[in-house]
Amino acid sequence: MTENATQAFLEIQDIREGVLILKNTGIRGILMVSSINFALKSEEEQTAIIYAFQSFLNSLDFFCQIVVQSRNINITPYLDSLKDLEERQTNDLLKKQTASYREFIKNMVVGDTVMTKNFYVVVPYSMTEIFGIKKAGSQFDVLKQFTGNAKEQKPMADDEFERCKTQLWQRMEYLAMGLRRCGLEAVPLTTPELIELFWSIHHPDQAEIGYYPEILPELLK
Repeated sequence: MTENATQAFLEIQDIREGVLILKNTGIRGILMVSSINFALKSEEEQTAIIYAFQSFLNSLDFFCQIVVQSRNINITPYLDSLKDLEERQTNDLLKKQTASYREFIKNMVVGDTVMTKNFYVVVPYSMTEIFGIKKAGSQFDVLKQFTGNAKEQKPMADDEFERCKTQLWQRMEYLAMGLRRCGLEAVPLTTPELIELFWSIHHPDQAEIGYYPEILPELLK
């Protein structure tokens, strides 16, 4: 699949100031959320977390999506750092111990898949929530969102983007606060982080060996 074909398949029109702009003029923000080891908590702590999360969900008056991403851990950089440490050792005993440890780690993961999980909350917002079903005097019509003809959508104007972004950030802050009451930390992904996330989703093999595309300086905002 070519890059043009991939871009045509995605519903993302642009990534701007840490915000995903969709082809149907909706926008999305993504929070990366920490995890807790629920099984190691006491029964009282588990009950408190469950009730806090239940209360958090009941307090929402908008939709959001919880995404769990599993990915193979790339240990090549760690093995390279051990190799570098081994070569810099001046003590023969420490040099042998470092080499032995490096081989132990290398052999331990051979044939086994070491996985990591990342947790995200996708927060939506749409111009319809500000302008209503149809914005007078413009080409924006909510019905066009369901036609599937994304090419007819005009780019979001700067003033519209700023208004929607402000509302989106308020939602994200509210979500982060609610998750914090459950013992979780949530941080919004920046533009480069969003680019890397979606690139890795469509190029998992390259991402798992630590390769990421170069991001243009103008996108590092």
